[in-house]
Amino acid sequence: MDSPLALYRRYRPETFAEVIGQEHVTEPLRAALAGNRVNHAYLFSGPRGCGKTTSARILARALNCEQAPVADPCGECDSCRDLARNGPGSIDVIEIDAASHGGVDDARDLREKAFFAPVRSRYKVYIIDEAHMVTTQGFNALLKLVEEPPPHLRFIFATTEPDKVIPTIRSRTHHYPFRLIPPRLLSSYLSELCDKEGVTIEPAALPLVVRAGAGSARDTLSVLDQLLGGAGPAGVTYDLASGLLGYTPDTLLDDVVDAFAAADGASVFGVVDKVIETGQDPRRFTEDLLRRLRDLVIVSAVPDAPATGLIDVSHDQGERLVAQAARFGRADLTRAADLVAAGLTEMRGATAPRLLLELICARVLLPSADHGTEGVLARLDRLERRMSIAAMPAESAAPAPAPAAAPTPEAASAPAPPVPEQRAPEPEPETAPEPETAPEPERTPEPERPTAAVPPEPQAAAPAAPEPPAPAAAPGALSLVDVRRLWPDVIAATQRKRRVTWIHLTQNSQVVGFDGTTLTLGFNNAGARGSFESGSVEVLQEAIREIVGAEWRIETILDPGAVSGGDAPPPPPEPAAPYAPAPPEPTETVLPPEPEPVAPRRPRMADIQAEAAEAHDPDAAVDRDDADVDAEAGAELLARELGAQVIEEIRHQ
Repeated sequence: MDSPLALYRRYRPETFAEVIGQEHVTEPLRAALAGNRVNHAYLFSGPRGCGKTTSARILARALNCEQAPVADPCGECDSCRDLARNGPGSIDVIEIDAASHGGVDDARDLREKAFFAPVRSRYKVYIIDEAHMVTTQGFNALLKLVEEPPPHLRFIFATTEPDKVIPTIRSRTHHYPFRLIPPRLLSSYLSELCDKEGVTIEPAALPLVVRAGAGSARDTLSVLDQLLGGAGPAGVTYDLASGLLGYTPDTLLDDVVDAFAAADGASVFGVVDKVIETGQDPRRFTEDLLRRLRDLVIVSAVPDAPATGLIDVSHDQGERLVAQAARFGRADLTRAADLVAAGLTEMRGATAPRLLLELICARVLLPSADHGTEGVLARLDRLERRMSIAAMPAESAAPAPAPAAAPTPEAASAPAPPVPEQRAPEPEPETAPEPETAPEPERTPEPERPTAAVPPEPQAAAPAAPEPPAPAAAPGALSLVDVRRLWPDVIAATQRKRRVTWIHLTQNSQVVGFDGTTLTLGFNNAGARGSFESGSVEVLQEAIREIVGAEWRIETILDPGAVSGGDAPPPPPEPAAPYAPAPPEPTETVLPPEPEPVAPRRPRMADIQAEAAEAHDPDAAVDRDDADVDAEAGAELLARELGAQVIEEIRHQ
């Protein structure tokens, strides 16, 4: 059994109505055919595979149709059947490939045969394909024939480069420029063809096929034919299309874009390594990344671009683009796209594409190293987003007084509330119980009555249930993704304050959760957790206030994924100790000196000597910090690995 014809040959249009994406050409031609106002010479120009030669054949069929003048060939007469999709062809319609027959001798031979009348049809039609390949001498030999042809002769020139056709020939033809087919129209056309072929195709795979065809109907059908030939029972899937066409999977693009948004260099370079290890082309990955950044720039400017069809993507991918664009600023996205575009230009012809790709990623991750306008705007964009995030907790706290205003209309009905308002400023007697030794019998009963009357009223109004909305707004204001995006800056701030805290945050812990007011850190071992709680919580809270501008409660847990089986017994007794100081944290913030006596640690001789040295030499504080780091890190190592406890050594002089 013979194999079927290629897809673009099986579905070649036979009428102007079947030609897609060229209505600006087909409609005037149909009007000219129906009105019998056909010219003697035409010039069809445009990109390859957009329908020039097919339209020339349809025009020849319509000219020689027995029902002419008619806009579309009937398909029933002998001429229409001979020039049909699978017809044998007509002796009166001659197709010439100018790439191999463009010399002056070929033009003279054509001129001699053109004066003979057609054999069976009304017109003798010459279709000269690749007309720009005809030499100047060949065009000059045809000039007189094209200018004044016999009545039975018609010329149709088809070319991709109309500028190479000499002006004397162009001036004697009707020029119809063809265009590339729009992606959305081509996608719907491919879906119809797949239905006719009985093969399913995933919506996410259609944009890849259209992109590979680059707007050419013939090239797109060739790509689809390849995918249909290799499709399995599931049809044409996204994985099949991306693998055969060599495009970067969306998962890798999503990973690298999310890493750029979070300024996570480890994840970015991990994606680059995965691209190389899987055998993908770094240039193609860079091109696909540039296309993704272009889509994000458009989505940032037009949030409903995926829904309106401004970007030809599937519904799921459109939602991902909207979510990713929200994590960037416009200046940051534009700068990243410019860097990737410039790097892609440098990558052409380079001997080390991976090195250039890594340099591109490093430039995108470091806007502070760019002192140009784009770098300054990117840094300003990040600062504005950070300030907006820091302002969210304050905005969420602003609605708190609203519930207090709500009971005022209820209290307005009774005139009694004004009296406690005058006595409200009398909390001074509460702060003056010390001098109450003399006037105890007189002042104690007076404040007791108003104080007993004043607290119940605000307490009754406070739990009136308007307070829950305030904390509900705070969690939505700042998400875990935002916290992780700001986390590197917080860690950098702790490094400047206390290096022990910085070591714990970079080596022993990670952000586990955030609910708007409480930040949860997971530690890989109990020793590191206890060391952190002994004096690093306040340092971290101070760094958060400096970077984020908010007050967060810090909680620590043991990360189950990092604790080995041997450490399973110790954790049960541990939670009681760390969670006990957690509730009284508000009192610790009110009374800062309390945490110091709680610490069971004895002063070390090295600390005493260091404090004495600091009084004479301010630089001694730096050395003391380093010594503290070494001592605490060593004690933590011994406690974690050997279960030992370091006893301070007192040296006698």
